[in-house]
Amino acid sequence: MSNRQCLMLFILCLVLVFIWPLAPVIGAPGQIEEGEMAGYLLVPHEKVEEAYNAGFSIYAAAWPLLRAYPGHRFQTGLFGTWMFAQYDGPAPEKMYSDIEGGLGWWRDTRFATETPKFIMGGVAPNFVEWANGPGAGSTRDWNEPKGLYGVAQLSPWLLWPPDGLNLKQGTCGQLFGYGYLALPLTDPKSTTAGKNVPTGNHCWTLFLNTRNFKGPAAFFTPYFWSHTTLDDPRLAGMLLDSRPAGPNRAMQMETQYVPSVQAKDAKGETYARIAPTSFPRGPQGDSVVLHHAAVYSKKALWDSVQAWFEGGAPASGAIDPLGTTMYSFPGKGGATWRIYTPSVPKEERAALAWSSLATPLAPDPSTFGYRWNYELASRRDSADGPLVTLPEYYRLVTDGDNKSQWIPVSAKDVPAETGLATVRFQRPVEERPEPYVTPDDPASSWKTPGPVAGPFHAHLGDHSVVTYYWYRFAGQPALLNADLTNQERESLQARAEMIHRNWTKDGDYLAPPAIGELAEIDPALIVTPPAGLEVGYVPIATRQAAQE
Repeated sequence: MSNRQCLMLFILCLVLVFIWPLAPVIGAPGQIEEGEMAGYLLVPHEKVEEAYNAGFSIYAAAWPLLRAYPGHRFQTGLFGTWMFAQYDGPAPEKMYSDIEGGLGWWRDTRFATETPKFIMGGVAPNFVEWANGPGAGSTRDWNEPKGLYGVAQLSPWLLWPPDGLNLKQGTCGQLFGYGYLALPLTDPKSTTAGKNVPTGNHCWTLFLNTRNFKGPAAFFTPYFWSHTTLDDPRLAGMLLDSRPAGPNRAMQMETQYVPSVQAKDAKGETYARIAPTSFPRGPQGDSVVLHHAAVYSKKALWDSVQAWFEGGAPASGAIDPLGTTMYSFPGKGGATWRIYTPSVPKEERAALAWSSLATPLAPDPSTFGYRWNYELASRRDSADGPLVTLPEYYRLVTDGDNKSQWIPVSAKDVPAETGLATVRFQRPVEERPEPYVTPDDPASSWKTPGPVAGPFHAHLGDHSVVTYYWYRFAGQPALLNADLTNQERESLQARAEMIHRNWTKDGDYLAPPAIGELAEIDPALIVTPPAGLEVGYVPIATRQAAQE
């Protein structure tokens, strides 16, 4: 046998041993590729006057978007908004900073369930850091605490876990009322950390309206915004510590990852399947997702609180309707949801045929939702409540303009050789979450001056346990790291005590919704101050860990 013949025989053996067994798989029917569905659901509204620049509030529906939590790649918000600073002229160039957050699931959520959580989501310029709540930020490294001290606890009745504010398990379609109003809890400063840049006195305070808690919960310290200007003085006086908030903001649902899979059939047609994705279903079969989106001028609350702090009559905390206006929804909307695999370039990702499934709906000018095509979507009565579930299966089609789109199809119309029917979207087995812990150094702001009572423990519906202590309000770690002198902290303490005495957790603050039911916070997070600590003290979480 010649050398050439030996070489050909060797190559034939390689083909038979290594390549031939793969021939039925490569590019063949049933080769399943994992992907995702992502994009935005858009909620247009009429513009309001720019004078309503002292904050906003909304009622957003809370529900289990996916039937099974798909693991820590899952990230999506429910309907919400972004609050940016308002400027008299052009905004600073190459600078992104806002308050976003809201209801949802995030990749760094450690104790996730199908029920969403709430985070505050303050973003320092260009995401150099962010603050999600008391003791929660863009890092978990207390040696480099980016955003971890950015939010101060205000309420003596609400415990805030570092993993996010839990809703009661099983929440399904109820309305979670929240918003931010500027309060003059501190005074303006001409210097910041000893440098010649100012810090304003806009303490953007989170107000909640839920079934078991109402009123102010926590606030972004002005220093969270202003300290970033030490490295970039051009932004001094341009961030939310000093600036009002633009009232005309986007209302959307941002989805970054819903699991999907896709495969081809014997004819080369491409099919996809998404994880069961649902929306809340009302009595008429429609979904209400947003309600009473309001914006405020300083007349709504700031003016009365300022007068109160200066010696006037106590402010009730109730929002003044004369300083309020609401968004009007015209009943229009769009979607940019796309289904794709990692190998597909961004510009080639095909859109979901959303308009075939849902029609935007405004049953009244202050309410937004969807009317569903029940020839494609399906009603589902879950253990949590009534839902409408989107079709799971889609086929990729291309029109005459060479534009691709995913159109819904029934399960029976998906060829068996794709193998999509065998896919199961289940909660994966993941490692036990690491606990959140706070510094134990006796010299740290967590220990000096330290708590006055504790430890206490709260057992949450997400199967975690929060350890917490009671701190004097001005002695909480966030305020010890907020560039405040002792005198400035004592002034802030006095103002907090005024609020604690006069604004209870069942008072009237945000105007109530005109429809639906209010959502409920995890009851384990509603706490009672120990005797003698009812005024001027707050609960601070020091650890959150999985239940044993």
